[in-house]
Amino acid sequence: MAPLVLAVGCAGNKPAPYDYTAFKAAKPRSILVLPPLNNSPEVNAGNSVYAQVTYPLAEAGYYVLPVALVHETFKQNGVTTSADSHALPPAKLQEIFGADAGMYITVNKYGATYTVLNSVVVVAVEAKLVDLKTGTVLWTGSASASNNEGGNNGGGGLIGALVAAAVKQIINSTTDQSHPVASVANARLLSAGQNNGMLYGPRSANYLAQ
Repeated sequence: MAPLVLAVGCAGNKPAPYDYTAFKAAKPRSILVLPPLNNSPEVNAGNSVYAQVTYPLAEAGYYVLPVALVHETFKQNGVTTSADSHALPPAKLQEIFGADAGMYITVNKYGATYTVLNSVVVVAVEAKLVDLKTGTVLWTGSASASNNEGGNNGGGGLIGALVAAAVKQIINSTTDQSHPVASVANARLLSAGQNNGMLYGPRSANYLAQ
């Protein structure tokens, strides 16, 4: 019985390959990114993530509707919150914006967390790509980033660690350390060519080879 349990445990550590059947069949060329839902306590989290979503998707080979245009269009149509925009039927979004697919992003973590010996800025996001003509989910993914990656053991014992954590907390609190971390999380989430990540779009030289 024990070897069987061990074998199951090892197999579970490998992420299953993503099924791209629907994604490849839909062949989206243009993407509408909706204003992100924000589950973090930071009020600026959604805007920070939203301001940085265009670059990785454009680099992946898609036409991305400008976020300022999308925001203004929603506003003129009386849609003033992210939740309201996410609740609109995909067909209605396709009618308004004419995009092939919609990217729905949720911010789950954003900002600094202080512990006894450290202060770390973490941004965690998840997303799903939906065919706006049919409502079919084409892809889902998640990613996170922090400003503590690579370790931060500078020595100095317990007192040194406490002082370093306090200084880091002040820096994280008084400067916008979360915004560049959000850029890294966005790139990990939305860049193409990663394991189980987004596929390349038709504007990419890698589109036909994938």
